[in-house]
Amino acid sequence: MPNKFSLFILLFFSLLYSACESQKSSDLAELIELPNQYAKGFAIFQGEGFRVIEVNQAFPGEHKPFRYLVVEKADLELDKSGFDAVVELPISKVVMTSTTHIPHLDYLGVSEMLAGFPNLDLISSKETRTLIDAGKVMDLGSGAQANIEKIIDLEPDWVMISTLGDDLKNLEILKEAKIPTLLNGEYVEQHPLGRAEWIKFTGALLGKFEDAEKAFKDIEANYIEAEKLVSKNIGDKPKVMAGVMYKDIWYVPGSDSWGARLLEAAGGDYLFKEQKGTGSVQLSYEYVLENAQDADYWLGASDFSSLDDMKNADPRYTHFQPFQRGNVYTYTSKKGPTGGIAYFELGYLRPDLILQDLIKILYPEILPDYSLYFYSQLHEK
Repeated sequence: MPNKFSLFILLFFSLLYSACESQKSSDLAELIELPNQYAKGFAIFQGEGFRVIEVNQAFPGEHKPFRYLVVEKADLELDKSGFDAVVELPISKVVMTSTTHIPHLDYLGVSEMLAGFPNLDLISSKETRTLIDAGKVMDLGSGAQANIEKIIDLEPDWVMISTLGDDLKNLEILKEAKIPTLLNGEYVEQHPLGRAEWIKFTGALLGKFEDAEKAFKDIEANYIEAEKLVSKNIGDKPKVMAGVMYKDIWYVPGSDSWGARLLEAAGGDYLFKEQKGTGSVQLSYEYVLENAQDADYWLGASDFSSLDDMKNADPRYTHFQPFQRGNVYTYTSKKGPTGGIAYFELGYLRPDLILQDLIKILYPEILPDYSLYFYSQLHEK
Protein backbone atom coordinates (compact mmCIF):
# COMPACT_ATOMS: atom_id res chain seq x y z
CA MET A 1 0.00 0.00 0.00
CA PRO A 2 1.53 3.37 -1.02
CA ASN A 3 2.52 5.75 1.81
CA LYS A 4 1.53 9.43 1.99
CA PHE A 5 4.80 10.59 0.44
CA SER A 6 4.30 8.30 -2.57
CA LEU A 7 0.75 9.57 -3.02
CA PHE A 8 2.03 13.15 -2.84
CA ILE A 9 4.67 12.50 -5.52
CA LEU A 10 2.10 10.76 -7.72
CA LEU A 11 -0.34 13.64 -7.33
CA PHE A 12 2.41 16.22 -7.98
CA PHE A 13 3.51 14.66 -11.26
CA SER A 14 -0.10 14.08 -12.33
CA LEU A 15 -0.83 17.78 -11.89
CA LEU A 16 2.41 18.73 -13.62
CA TYR A 17 1.59 16.48 -16.58
CA SER A 18 -1.94 17.92 -16.77
CA ALA A 19 -0.54 21.46 -16.71
CA CYS A 20 1.88 20.64 -19.53
CA GLU A 21 -0.88 19.04 -21.59
CA SER A 22 -3.09 22.05 -20.92
CA GLN A 23 -0.27 24.37 -22.02
CA LYS A 24 0.30 22.36 -25.20
CA SER A 25 -3.37 22.49 -26.16
CA SER A 26 -3.58 26.21 -25.43
CA ASP A 27 -0.63 26.89 -27.76
CA LEU A 28 -2.88 26.40 -30.77
CA ALA A 29 -5.80 28.13 -29.10
CA GLU A 30 -3.97 31.34 -28.24
CA LEU A 31 -3.50 32.75 -31.73
CA ILE A 32 -3.33 36.35 -32.90
CA GLU A 33 -4.74 37.08 -36.35
CA LEU A 34 -2.50 39.08 -38.68
CA PRO A 35 -5.30 40.84 -40.57
CA ASN A 36 -5.42 41.30 -44.32
CA GLN A 37 -6.47 44.59 -45.84
CA TYR A 38 -8.09 43.31 -49.05
CA ALA A 39 -7.66 39.55 -49.50
CA LYS A 40 -10.60 37.47 -48.30
CA GLY A 41 -9.46 34.01 -49.31
CA PHE A 42 -6.92 33.34 -46.58
CA ALA A 43 -6.07 34.29 -43.01
CA ILE A 44 -2.81 34.04 -41.06
CA PHE A 45 -2.61 33.56 -37.30
CA GLN A 46 0.54 33.99 -35.20
CA GLY A 47 1.39 31.67 -32.34
CA GLU A 48 4.50 31.36 -30.17
CA GLY A 49 7.06 30.08 -32.68
CA PHE A 50 4.55 29.02 -35.32
CA ARG A 51 1.85 30.28 -37.65
CA VAL A 52 -1.48 28.84 -38.75
CA ILE A 53 -2.80 29.64 -42.22
CA GLU A 54 -6.42 29.09 -43.19
CA VAL A 55 -7.43 29.15 -46.86
CA ASN A 56 -11.19 29.57 -46.91
CA GLN A 57 -11.51 30.37 -50.62
CA ALA A 58 -9.11 28.17 -52.57
CA PHE A 59 -11.52 27.95 -55.51
CA PRO A 60 -15.02 29.25 -56.38
CA GLY A 61 -17.91 27.77 -54.43
CA GLU A 62 -18.20 26.58 -50.87
CA HIS A 63 -15.65 24.21 -49.36
CA LYS A 64 -14.16 23.46 -45.98
CA PRO A 65 -11.20 25.65 -45.01
CA PHE A 66 -7.74 24.23 -45.67
CA ARG A 67 -5.53 24.61 -42.59
CA TYR A 68 -1.74 24.73 -42.70
CA LEU A 69 0.73 24.78 -39.83
CA VAL A 70 4.03 26.61 -40.31
CA VAL A 71 6.55 25.62 -37.63
CA GLU A 72 9.17 28.33 -37.14
CA LYS A 73 11.20 26.66 -34.36
CA ALA A 74 12.64 23.19 -34.91
CA ASP A 75 12.33 22.04 -31.27
CA LEU A 76 8.75 23.24 -30.81
CA GLU A 77 6.30 20.63 -29.54
CA LEU A 78 2.89 21.06 -31.13
CA ASP A 79 -0.12 18.93 -31.89
CA LYS A 80 0.22 18.67 -35.68
CA SER A 81 -2.89 16.58 -36.23
CA GLY A 82 -5.85 18.10 -38.01
CA PHE A 83 -3.81 20.14 -40.48
CA ASP A 84 -3.93 19.65 -44.24
CA ALA A 85 -0.18 20.29 -44.41
CA VAL A 86 2.66 21.00 -42.00
CA VAL A 87 5.56 23.16 -43.20
CA GLU A 88 8.82 23.08 -41.25
CA LEU A 89 11.10 26.12 -41.55
CA PRO A 90 13.69 26.84 -42.82
CA ILE A 91 12.83 26.23 -46.49
CA SER A 92 15.35 25.60 -49.24
CA LYS A 93 13.49 24.01 -52.16
CA VAL A 94 9.96 24.57 -53.49
CA VAL A 95 7.81 23.71 -56.50
CA MET A 96 5.30 26.15 -57.94
CA THR A 97 2.70 25.50 -60.63
CA SER A 98 1.51 28.93 -61.78
CA THR A 99 3.51 31.77 -63.32
CA THR A 100 1.70 34.14 -60.94
CA HIS A 101 3.61 32.51 -58.04
CA ILE A 102 7.04 33.21 -59.55
CA PRO A 103 7.14 36.97 -58.74
CA HIS A 104 6.58 36.15 -55.06
CA LEU A 105 9.98 34.45 -54.96
CA ASP A 106 11.60 37.31 -56.88
CA TYR A 107 10.19 40.02 -54.63
CA LEU A 108 11.16 38.09 -51.50
CA GLY A 109 14.70 37.61 -52.77
CA VAL A 110 14.57 33.80 -52.87
CA SER A 111 14.23 33.00 -56.59
CA GLU A 112 16.89 30.30 -56.18
CA MET A 113 14.47 28.23 -54.07
CA LEU A 114 12.46 27.26 -57.17
CA ALA A 115 13.35 23.64 -57.92
CA GLY A 116 10.68 22.79 -60.49
CA PHE A 117 7.92 24.25 -62.60
CA PRO A 118 5.61 22.88 -65.35
CA ASN A 119 6.59 24.29 -68.78
CA LEU A 120 9.52 26.61 -68.11
CA ASP A 121 8.92 28.50 -71.37
CA LEU A 122 5.97 30.26 -69.72
CA ILE A 123 8.24 32.06 -67.25
CA SER A 124 9.36 35.58 -68.20
CA SER A 125 11.08 36.62 -64.92
CA LYS A 126 14.69 37.62 -65.58
CA GLU A 127 15.88 36.26 -62.24
CA THR A 128 14.22 32.90 -62.78
CA ARG A 129 15.26 32.64 -66.42
CA THR A 130 18.89 33.01 -65.31
CA LEU A 131 18.39 30.03 -63.01
CA ILE A 132 16.64 28.08 -65.76
CA ASP A 133 19.46 28.76 -68.21
CA ALA A 134 21.92 27.49 -65.60
CA GLY A 135 19.98 24.22 -65.34
CA LYS A 136 18.88 24.85 -61.75
CA VAL A 137 15.11 24.52 -62.31
CA MET A 138 13.57 21.26 -63.48
CA ASP A 139 10.98 21.41 -66.26
CA LEU A 140 8.09 19.33 -64.97
CA GLY A 141 6.55 19.05 -68.43
CA SER A 142 2.90 19.45 -69.32
CA GLY A 143 1.54 15.95 -68.69
CA ALA A 144 -0.13 15.67 -65.29
CA GLN A 145 1.28 12.22 -64.53
CA ALA A 146 4.81 13.22 -65.53
CA ASN A 147 4.51 16.29 -63.32
CA ILE A 148 3.57 14.41 -60.20
CA GLU A 149 6.31 11.80 -60.57
CA LYS A 150 8.98 14.46 -61.11
CA ILE A 151 7.69 16.51 -58.17
CA ILE A 152 7.97 13.51 -55.85
CA ASP A 153 11.48 12.78 -57.12
CA LEU A 154 12.53 16.37 -56.36
CA GLU A 155 11.47 16.01 -52.71
CA PRO A 156 10.64 19.73 -52.29
CA ASP A 157 9.94 21.30 -48.90
CA TRP A 158 6.51 22.19 -50.25
CA VAL A 159 4.45 22.53 -53.43
CA MET A 160 2.14 25.43 -54.21
CA ILE A 161 -0.85 24.52 -56.36
CA SER A 162 -3.07 26.92 -58.28
CA THR A 163 -6.64 25.62 -58.24
CA LEU A 164 -7.35 27.29 -61.58
CA GLY A 165 -6.01 24.30 -63.52
CA ASP A 166 -5.91 20.52 -63.19
CA ASP A 167 -3.34 20.43 -60.38
CA LEU A 168 -5.98 19.95 -57.68
CA LYS A 169 -6.37 16.27 -58.57
CA ASN A 170 -2.74 15.69 -57.50
CA LEU A 171 -3.41 16.86 -53.95
CA GLU A 172 -3.99 13.42 -52.44
CA ILE A 173 -1.06 11.85 -54.31
CA LEU A 174 1.33 14.46 -52.93
CA LYS A 175 -0.15 14.08 -49.46
CA GLU A 176 0.52 10.32 -49.59
CA ALA A 177 4.10 11.12 -50.63
CA LYS A 178 4.37 13.29 -47.48
CA ILE A 179 5.05 16.45 -49.48
CA PRO A 180 3.29 19.51 -47.96
CA THR A 181 0.98 20.91 -50.60
CA LEU A 182 -0.58 24.36 -50.32
CA LEU A 183 -3.54 25.69 -52.29
CA ASN A 184 -3.23 29.23 -53.64
CA GLY A 185 -6.61 30.76 -54.51
CA GLU A 186 -5.42 34.27 -55.41
CA TYR A 187 -7.35 34.33 -58.70
CA VAL A 188 -10.66 34.11 -56.81
CA GLU A 189 -10.04 37.57 -55.32
CA GLN A 190 -11.65 40.33 -57.37
CA HIS A 191 -10.13 43.38 -55.69
CA PRO A 192 -6.82 44.05 -57.50
CA LEU A 193 -4.98 44.55 -54.21
CA GLY A 194 -6.59 41.39 -52.85
CA ARG A 195 -4.70 39.28 -55.37
CA ALA A 196 -1.48 41.13 -54.65
CA GLU A 197 -1.87 40.51 -50.92
CA TRP A 198 -1.40 36.76 -51.44
CA ILE A 199 2.34 37.44 -51.35
CA LYS A 200 1.83 37.34 -47.55
CA PHE A 201 0.59 33.76 -47.92
CA THR A 202 3.78 32.78 -49.74
CA GLY A 203 5.90 34.83 -47.36
CA ALA A 204 4.54 32.99 -44.31
CA LEU A 205 5.32 29.64 -45.95
CA LEU A 206 8.90 30.73 -46.64
CA GLY A 207 9.62 32.33 -43.28
CA LYS A 208 9.56 35.70 -45.05
CA PHE A 209 6.28 37.12 -43.79
CA GLU A 210 7.68 40.50 -42.72
CA ASP A 211 9.39 40.94 -46.10
CA ALA A 212 6.14 40.04 -47.85
CA GLU A 213 4.23 42.54 -45.73
CA LYS A 214 6.67 45.30 -46.69
CA ALA A 215 6.53 44.41 -50.40
CA PHE A 216 2.74 44.50 -50.32
CA LYS A 217 2.61 47.84 -48.49
CA ASP A 218 4.81 49.40 -51.17
CA ILE A 219 2.52 48.08 -53.93
CA GLU A 220 -0.57 49.24 -52.05
CA ALA A 221 0.89 52.74 -51.58
CA ASN A 222 1.67 53.04 -55.30
CA TYR A 223 -1.84 51.86 -56.21
CA ILE A 224 -3.59 54.26 -53.85
CA GLU A 225 -1.44 57.17 -55.02
CA ALA A 226 -2.34 56.46 -58.66
CA GLU A 227 -6.03 56.13 -57.78
CA LYS A 228 -5.97 59.50 -56.03
CA LEU A 229 -4.41 61.17 -59.08
CA VAL A 230 -7.37 60.05 -61.15
CA SER A 231 -10.02 61.14 -58.65
CA LYS A 232 -8.50 64.64 -58.49
CA ASN A 233 -8.05 65.24 -62.21
CA ILE A 234 -10.73 63.56 -64.29
CA GLY A 235 -13.71 65.22 -65.89
CA ASP A 236 -15.69 63.33 -68.50
CA LYS A 237 -14.71 59.68 -68.46
CA PRO A 238 -13.49 58.18 -71.75
CA LYS A 239 -15.61 55.30 -73.02
CA VAL A 240 -13.78 51.98 -72.96
CA MET A 241 -14.53 48.72 -74.74
CA ALA A 242 -12.67 45.46 -74.22
CA GLY A 243 -12.17 41.92 -75.46
CA VAL A 244 -12.14 40.17 -78.83
CA MET A 245 -14.04 37.44 -80.63
CA TYR A 246 -13.42 33.71 -80.59
CA LYS A 247 -15.59 31.75 -83.03
CA ASP A 248 -18.12 34.59 -83.32
CA ILE A 249 -18.45 35.02 -79.55
CA TRP A 250 -17.13 38.22 -78.01
CA TYR A 251 -15.61 37.76 -74.55
CA VAL A 252 -15.48 40.72 -72.15
CA PRO A 253 -14.71 41.04 -68.42
CA GLY A 254 -17.79 40.95 -66.17
CA SER A 255 -18.49 44.15 -64.24
CA ASP A 256 -17.43 42.63 -60.91
CA SER A 257 -14.18 41.22 -62.24
CA TRP A 258 -10.61 42.12 -61.39
CA GLY A 259 -10.09 43.69 -64.84
CA ALA A 260 -13.28 45.78 -64.69
CA ARG A 261 -12.35 47.08 -61.23
CA LEU A 262 -8.98 48.21 -62.53
CA LEU A 263 -10.71 50.08 -65.35
CA GLU A 264 -13.02 51.74 -62.86
CA ALA A 265 -10.08 52.74 -60.65
CA ALA A 266 -8.38 54.23 -63.72
CA GLY A 267 -11.40 56.44 -64.43
CA GLY A 268 -12.69 54.63 -67.48
CA ASP A 269 -16.36 54.42 -68.43
CA TYR A 270 -16.57 50.68 -69.07
CA LEU A 271 -19.21 50.17 -71.74
CA PHE A 272 -20.06 46.64 -70.58
CA LYS A 273 -20.56 47.52 -66.92
CA GLU A 274 -24.12 46.21 -67.08
CA GLN A 275 -22.77 42.72 -67.71
CA LYS A 276 -22.59 41.21 -64.22
CA GLY A 277 -20.06 38.58 -63.25
CA THR A 278 -16.55 38.06 -61.95
CA GLY A 279 -15.28 36.20 -65.01
CA SER A 280 -15.66 36.56 -68.76
CA VAL A 281 -19.06 37.33 -70.23
CA GLN A 282 -20.06 36.07 -73.69
CA LEU A 283 -21.66 38.59 -76.06
CA SER A 284 -22.68 38.64 -79.71
CA TYR A 285 -20.86 40.82 -82.23
CA GLU A 286 -24.11 42.68 -82.91
CA TYR A 287 -24.53 43.56 -79.23
CA VAL A 288 -20.96 44.82 -78.95
CA LEU A 289 -21.27 46.88 -82.13
CA GLU A 290 -24.50 48.47 -80.95
CA ASN A 291 -23.10 49.37 -77.52
CA ALA A 292 -19.44 50.09 -78.21
CA GLN A 293 -19.06 51.26 -81.79
CA ASP A 294 -18.30 54.82 -80.66
CA ALA A 295 -15.93 53.90 -77.83
CA ASP A 296 -12.87 56.07 -77.25
CA TYR A 297 -10.47 53.23 -76.39
CA TRP A 298 -10.25 49.52 -76.98
CA LEU A 299 -8.23 47.73 -74.29
CA GLY A 300 -7.13 44.11 -74.13
CA ALA A 301 -7.06 43.25 -77.83
CA SER A 302 -5.73 39.74 -77.24
CA ASP A 303 -2.55 38.52 -78.92
CA PHE A 304 -2.75 40.69 -82.02
CA SER A 305 0.50 42.44 -82.86
CA SER A 306 -0.92 45.08 -85.23
CA LEU A 307 -4.14 46.58 -86.52
CA ASP A 308 -3.55 44.76 -89.80
CA ASP A 309 -3.48 41.45 -87.92
CA MET A 310 -6.83 42.31 -86.37
CA LYS A 311 -8.32 43.29 -89.70
CA ASN A 312 -7.09 40.11 -91.36
CA ALA A 313 -8.46 37.99 -88.51
CA ASP A 314 -11.92 39.58 -88.78
CA PRO A 315 -12.73 42.63 -90.96
CA ARG A 316 -15.63 43.49 -88.67
CA TYR A 317 -13.15 44.88 -86.12
CA THR A 318 -12.66 47.86 -88.44
CA HIS A 319 -16.21 49.07 -87.75
CA PHE A 320 -15.25 50.35 -84.30
CA GLN A 321 -14.09 53.92 -83.74
CA PRO A 322 -11.04 52.99 -81.60
CA PHE A 323 -9.76 50.83 -84.46
CA GLN A 324 -10.25 53.63 -86.96
CA ARG A 325 -8.44 56.11 -84.71
CA GLY A 326 -5.67 53.74 -83.66
CA ASN A 327 -6.70 53.69 -79.99
CA VAL A 328 -6.35 49.92 -79.58
CA TYR A 329 -4.07 48.48 -76.86
CA THR A 330 -2.90 45.00 -75.96
CA TYR A 331 -1.25 43.65 -72.79
CA THR A 332 0.32 40.55 -74.35
CA SER A 333 3.23 42.07 -76.29
CA LYS A 334 5.71 42.19 -73.38
CA LYS A 335 7.22 38.71 -73.32
CA GLY A 336 10.18 36.82 -71.95
CA PRO A 337 12.77 35.23 -74.25
CA THR A 338 10.77 32.00 -74.54
CA GLY A 339 7.35 33.61 -75.00
CA GLY A 340 6.14 33.96 -71.41
CA ILE A 341 3.72 36.89 -71.13
CA ALA A 342 4.73 39.32 -68.38
CA TYR A 343 1.15 40.51 -67.74
CA PHE A 344 -0.04 36.99 -66.89
CA GLU A 345 2.95 36.46 -64.60
CA LEU A 346 3.44 39.74 -62.76
CA GLY A 347 0.02 41.36 -63.17
CA TYR A 348 -1.58 39.78 -60.09
CA LEU A 349 1.21 41.07 -57.84
CA ARG A 350 1.58 44.49 -59.47
CA PRO A 351 -1.91 45.92 -60.07
CA ASP A 352 -0.34 49.32 -59.40
CA LEU A 353 1.60 49.02 -62.68
CA ILE A 354 -1.54 47.97 -64.56
CA LEU A 355 -3.43 50.90 -63.04
CA GLN A 356 -0.70 53.35 -64.04
CA ASP A 357 -0.73 51.91 -67.57
CA LEU A 358 -4.47 52.43 -67.84
CA ILE A 359 -4.23 55.98 -66.48
CA LYS A 360 -1.46 56.78 -68.96
CA ILE A 361 -3.66 55.54 -71.82
CA LEU A 362 -6.88 57.24 -70.72
CA TYR A 363 -5.40 60.41 -69.20
CA PRO A 364 -1.85 60.84 -70.57
CA GLU A 365 -1.52 64.32 -69.08
CA ILE A 366 -1.80 62.95 -65.52
CA LEU A 367 1.36 60.84 -65.86
CA PRO A 368 3.43 62.76 -68.44
CA ASP A 369 6.75 61.05 -67.63
CA TYR A 370 5.43 57.51 -67.24
CA SER A 371 6.11 54.83 -69.87
CA LEU A 372 3.70 51.94 -70.36
CA TYR A 373 4.86 48.78 -68.60
CA PHE A 374 2.45 46.02 -69.69
CA TYR A 375 0.30 47.64 -72.38
CA SER A 376 1.32 48.65 -75.89
CA GLN A 377 -0.54 50.45 -78.63
CA LEU A 378 -1.28 48.59 -81.85
CA HIS A 379 -0.30 50.19 -85.14
CA GLU A 380 -0.59 49.29 -88.78
CA LYS A 381 2.24 47.17 -90.14
